[in-house]
Formats: sequence, C-alpha cells, structure tokens
Amino acid sequence: MHAPPARRAVRLGAVAGAVALAAGTLLAAPAMAAPPRVVDALDPDFGPNVTIYSPDTPVAQIQADLDALHAQQVDAEMSTTRQAVFFLPGQYGSAAQPLQAKVGYYTEISGLGASPEDVTIHGAVEVYNRCLEGGGTANCLALVNFWRTISNLSIDIDKSGQDGCRASAEFWAVSQAVSMRRLDVSGGNLSLMDYCTAGPQYASGGFIADSRLPSVTNGSQQQWLIRNSEVAGWSNAVWNQVFSGVVGAPDDATFPNPPYTTLDSTPVSREKPYLYVDDDGRYQVRVPAVQHESRGISWADGETEGRSIPITDFFIATPDDSVKDINNALARGQHLILTPGVYDVDRTIKVKRAGTVVLGLGHATLTAVGGAVPLEVRDAEGIVVAGVTIDAGSELSPVLLRVGKTDGGKPLGAEDPITLSDVYFRVGGPHIGKTTTALEVNADNVLIDHTWVWRGDHGVEGFTEGFNGDTDRWKTNTGTNGVIVNGDDVTATGLFVEHFQQHNTLWRGENGRVVLYQNELPYDPPTQADWTQPDGTLGYPGYVVDDDVTTHRLDGAGVYVFNQNNPAIITANGFSVPETPGVQLHHIMTVNLSAGTIEHVVNGIGGQADNTNTGAPQYVVDYPTP
Repeated sequence: MHAPPARRAVRLGAVAGAVALAAGTLLAAPAMAAPPRVVDALDPDFGPNVTIYSPDTPVAQIQADLDALHAQQVDAEMSTTRQAVFFLPGQYGSAAQPLQAKVGYYTEISGLGASPEDVTIHGAVEVYNRCLEGGGTANCLALVNFWRTISNLSIDIDKSGQDGCRASAEFWAVSQAVSMRRLDVSGGNLSLMDYCTAGPQYASGGFIADSRLPSVTNGSQQQWLIRNSEVAGWSNAVWNQVFSGVVGAPDDATFPNPPYTTLDSTPVSREKPYLYVDDDGRYQVRVPAVQHESRGISWADGETEGRSIPITDFFIATPDDSVKDINNALARGQHLILTPGVYDVDRTIKVKRAGTVVLGLGHATLTAVGGAVPLEVRDAEGIVVAGVTIDAGSELSPVLLRVGKTDGGKPLGAEDPITLSDVYFRVGGPHIGKTTTALEVNADNVLIDHTWVWRGDHGVEGFTEGFNGDTDRWKTNTGTNGVIVNGDDVTATGLFVEHFQQHNTLWRGENGRVVLYQNELPYDPPTQADWTQPDGTLGYPGYVVDDDVTTHRLDGAGVYVFNQNNPAIITANGFSVPETPGVQLHHIMTVNLSAGTIEHVVNGIGGQADNTNTGAPQYVVDYPTP
C-alpha cells in the first residue's frame, strides 16, 4: 500500500519533564466566519500533540520518545497535557529489539490500520501500579490510574530483558476512564492487575471491547466489563465482573462465587469510530454499524461493518478555534475531530445533523466557562460522540452534556441510535467544578457505550484532604446529579457514576437496559442531614429507577460506600426501583469500603454493608425474586 511519510508533530523526548502544556482557549469569534479549512487527505494536520510513526522510524527513537512521554505523564493526573500517538500499518519492534511502552495519563496509543492486525507491536504496551510511598517502592496500587486509551493494535507480547515477574504477562493495571478496544493480543498472558509491586495492588476498572485476548488474570479488579470479545481464559473476580457477548466467557451459574455475570449476547452495540489509513494512503474515519444481540469481535471476517468518512469531511479543531467556527463547520455538514488539548468552552457546541461524528483524540477535554453547557446533541439519528472528556467549570453549569431536547424531540428509531463512546465527565479535580447534572439524556434510543461520570473525591483545588470532617469539597465542588435518563429505550454498556450529592443515576425512561453499573456514593457528606432526602429517607440510593417506570433491566451492578468525612452516615438502600415484574435487577450488590453504612441492597431487601463486614459484598441474585 501507499502510505504517507511519518509526520512527527512534536519531539516527545524534548518535552520530558514538562508536567503540563498550556491549555488552549476558545477565543472570541471574529466578525466574519472563517472559510472552510482545507484538509490534506494524505497528511492531515492534527496539531502539535499528535505523533504519527511509520515502520521506517527507528525502534530506538520510538522507544526513547515513549519513555519520555510516560515519564512526563505517569504522575500527571491533574495536568492539562493531552497526547495521541498513532502507528501507521506495519510492525514495530522485533525479537532482537522489542518495543516496550508504558502509558500514562491522558495518552492515547492507537494503530492506523483498517484492522487491528494491520499494526503489530512486538513487545508490550502497559500500565503499572503507582507506588506512592517509600520513594516509589511501597503502597503500590492502580486505584487512580485513570484517563488513557489503547486501541486498534496487535500486541505480540515480548518482555525480553525484564525480570521474571515483569516477564510473566502484559500488565494493564488501570481504573476508570480507561478503554481497551480493537486489540489482538498474543504471545503471553494479559493481567489486569500489577502483582509485581508491593501491595496493596488494588485496582478499580474497567472496560474492554471488540478484542481477541489470551488468558486474562482479572486479579484485584473490583469490577470490569468485557464486551463483544474473545478470550482464551479468565481467572479471578473481586466483586462485579460482567461478560457481554464474549466468546470463551466463564459460566455464571454459581454467582456470587465467583461474582461473574455472563450475557450470551450484547443487546445493542456500536463500536467506537476509529481513524485509519486506506490502501491509497488517505486518512478516513470508520464508523462501525449498530449491532443487535451481537457476540464476538467485529473484525473476525474482514473489515468492520459500517461506513467510512474521508478525513476531508472533518473540521479538525484545536483549542485555538472558536466555538462559533466549530458550530459553523457542523452547520455546513462537516464532522468534527477534536485534537488533543483542553478547550475552554464559553458557549455550547451544538451537534444537530443526523449522522454527525464528533471524535476526540488523546482525551480532548471540553471545560465549561461561565456556566456554559459545553455540548448539546439534538434529536437526530446516528450522531456519534466519542473520545471526549467534559469538565465542569468554576461557575455552575445546568448540565455538561445534554442529549435531546428537554421538551421532547422527534421519536428516534432503534436502527441508528445516538451513540456516546468513551465520553467522560469530571466535576472538580484539577480545578473547582460545579454542575447541576453531568449527563442528561432526553432522546429515545440512545446508546451509552462506556462512560465515567465523576464528581472528584480528590484533586488539587487546595482543599484539606483526609479524615478530618472537612466540608470544603462538599460545599464548593458541587454536582447534584450524575446521570438523568428521561428518554425511552436507552441502553448503557459500562456505566460508571461516582460521588454525586443526590442522584448518581436517576432513570425515568421506559425500557432502559444497563450492562454493568458501578457506583461509589459520595465520600464527603458532612452530616446525616446533608445526606437525607426531603421525605426523611436516609441517603440517596446509588441507582434509582423512577416509580412510574414499568420496564427496565440491569445486569451486574454495585454500589459502594466510603463516608470518610463522617463514618456514622447511613444510606437506606443501594438501589431503589418500582416493585413491578417488568423492572428486573440481576446480580447486584453493595459493599462497605471502610466507612459508612448501606442498610439494604434494594427496596429493603439484602444484608447491611457496614464496618462489621468491610470488603464483603452483600449480594442479591435477582430482584424481584423469580
């Protein structure tokens, strides 16, 4: 094939040690709209934070660059740096010189082939525990290994030169907002925990989709969803391990020992769009088709079913572009690529046209300014938003992402749903954040495929941290609701929502379907009065289905409690749903993480999770009981 020459937009080795790049600002729009931007199909300009390698690039150079990038990003949890690294089709690394990369915060590493088999890394692409004490030798865990992406690659595992423990597996020790998609891994085992460092080695992930994997060790992972994949084997589960449409998945007949939940097929799925280079060297974005009751990988028999959009049909944005220019491009019928960076958004980006694709690279981040709603998706079939993080700003936003009109838009069909893939939300952390609701879904037939909706339990805003009754975060980083679903026939595969001050998830629409739900209640209510509903109910359940709903299904879900500011706080129920046969919860649990109490799992049923059984889940196999 003819491929364009490698274009290395930034010398990564030259920026080692820089903790953060300056965040871009969306400037006030000029009086006249800018003309359409010309995009070179063979060599598009993705900006300074995208690096593209070809097989001709010396392996030593790639290794040095990726080592420098990891050193820069390994501890940069609250930084503004965003990076994407792409590999043109071919092989990278060899038995004589394996390429062994580690992935830090806000980093995407992806292949540019039409198939994962078109780009092979001979070596490893990994994430290890962060060791927080003893000069990097103790208290090693992965509980905050957030925000990183790996996709569209084959990994031929070769750990040559590493010690015996490190050579034993490809390690992917991660937690939320980390996706592993379209991978073909062979030559060794994959471990989702890093067992080579000093304990406790905890991890709280995670998500895999559309991947062919060897034997996998789940290890210390508290929860995990693997969807539409193939596995040679699987071992271990901690609390909540869900398989959906996975060839080789274990049986779940003895739940909760082990705590596996296995669905033979995925009810609704659409794989995330991906950037690739065609046989003529032209860049395109592949938009996979919607699948119903699907199983296994999408690329087993050739190209993933779907449509390809030429890169020339995209507006390739940088943080220097105004929202007006972005909206004008969308109104012209262009699709949108958000290159890596932090975009300060003082007015709403509006996605209105059916079939529009918004694709973020390298964890592109939209930050609300002046109380703006950063992103709105109108009621139009086939819109896809993928790979975008949305941050609350210091002034209260009513919502961070609104999907569909609040007054009810036109009905949308099930064949081409609005899809959100790897769309993440954050309230607080790197700066003060305030929102009433993070994600509001009003449209029907929406697919949410992996999201993490997080009101930060830690950050660098200057608050006092720890077990000292501090209330600064509760009063200042305010997030009332995490997810509110008003639309009917909404499906979520991999719904992670944490720490909101009232409803983490409130489901009002009919015929909702959720495959894996993970929730931590807020850590920081100062008093029981702060965590009591107006009707006197103690606390807000982590997952609520409205009383008027008649049909709903949830498979594999956990609500965790860690009331560190006031361990005496009580939450009456982890889940609250209407008592009707059409609302079904399958394999649900609550657990105490060391502080606080959840009296029942659901509607007064199930054991109490408290300090007498810390770390021991209270399970309900089915509600209502068949």
